[in-house]
Amino acid sequence: MVRPRRRDDAYLQTQLLIAQKEEARIQLQAEKYDLMAAAADLDEIEEVNANYILMARLQQASTSGTQTDSAPVYDTD
Repeated sequence: MVRPRRRDDAYLQTQLLIAQKEEARIQLQAEKYDLMAAAADLDEIEEVNANYILMARLQQASTSGTQTDSAPVYDTD
């Protein structure tokens, strides 16, 4: 009767290892998805910041051109 018990112990230990590996894989996959979501959020934030900078520069350029009455400067080249 010792042999079946050893076989059962080995089987259960193998099943435990398989379950632990699966749990670790699921955890890594969840962390991967979290990182992908954070990267997408970061991309969106960077795009919004770039748009704000562009809008500020356009506004500055449009207001700086109307504040002076000087004639346009052309290159002579």
